[in-house]
Amino acid sequence: MKQIAIATLLALAAFSGSVAAHGKENHGKPAGAVKKEQKAWGIAGDAKKVSRTVTLKMTDNMRFTPDRVEVKLGETIRFVIINDGAMLHEMVIGTKKELDEHAALMLKFPNMEHDEPYMAHVDPGKKGEIVWTFNRAGEFDFACLIAGHYQAGMVGKIKVTP
Repeated sequence: MKQIAIATLLALAAFSGSVAAHGKENHGKPAGAVKKEQKAWGIAGDAKKVSRTVTLKMTDNMRFTPDRVEVKLGETIRFVIINDGAMLHEMVIGTKKELDEHAALMLKFPNMEHDEPYMAHVDPGKKGEIVWTFNRAGEFDFACLIAGHYQAGMVGKIKVTP
């Protein structure tokens, strides 16, 4: 039991740099500099270099529309994420493995929130935005990781082709 408590604390510590509570506060991106960290699925994009805009809608039926996006290698995409539901939703881009791990943590700690450039939390009736450069080819995922939403099938795919 002590080992489980230690593992839980270590997992929390790994996320503590950017953790806050989900709630009614504004989830918009701050006006400051964006953290540019290379990920398996790309890197935070420059809004001045956007190749195109892709609009995604989220609803309380736990679906994204569209749920599949095709991107060319090197494209910088502005995702405009519209929450047409009555509850908070989010879009998080990543690998299936990372999304699975993060979703499991969200079930254990449903109030955790992160402010990474590949994530957007969108209040009901509002819009969010992610600007992302896809500099790696492959198939990647996006999902709503709010507790229960991912498990209900609120997921999508991004295919990046050379």
